This record gives sequence, C-alpha cells and structure tokens, in this order.
Amino acid sequence: MTTFDERENAFEAKFAHDEEMQFKAQARCNKLLGLWAAEKMGKTGDAADDYAKTVVIADFEEAGHEDVVRKVAGDLGALSSDDEVRAKLAELLPEAKAQVLTETD
Repeated sequence: MTTFDERENAFEAKFAHDEEMQFKAQARCNKLLGLWAAEKMGKTGDAADDYAKTVVIADFEEAGHEDVVRKVAGDLGALSSDDEVRAKLAELLPEAKAQVLTETD
C-alpha cells in the first residue's frame, strides 16, 4: 500500500467518524429539546423520556431540522413559538456535542 493510499484511507476514516459524531450530536440535541418541551408540557419521568424519543424519531421525516421544529412547536401550541424552538435547538447543540464527545473519550 502506498503512502497515498494510506492517507486516502485515513481521510475516509476521519470523514466517517466525523459524520457519525455529527449524527449522534444532532440526535442528542433533539432528545434534549424533547426533554425541554416535555417539561414545558408538565411531563416527567417516563412520559418525558417517551416524548423525547418521539422528537428524535421526528427528525427522520425530512432533511434538516424543520420537521423537529414543526413537531415540537405543534405539540407545545401556545406554550412556545417556532422561533423559540429554533433558538432552543441552537442553544442545545453545543451542549449535545460536548456530551457526545465526553462519552466517546
């Protein structure tokens, strides 16, 4: 195997790792958003965890995070707006990334 092949394999491995970490961070962010929304709706314990799982699953409906925003804002109704949900997503993403990185160390 040449040095070029080794470098190519290393870049591919790094890309795959980075994509996996981004996926995990986004899923964690959606879970945290779901727990935040559940708290606003007065859900606790297993009910809050179950709701957070539905938020994570909602992200698979379409590319981007608008499917999650629609779901959470729709479920919250008058308790929150689309813009507040988007802001909370942006706020939670760095926390989610930190949690995922901590778990993989």
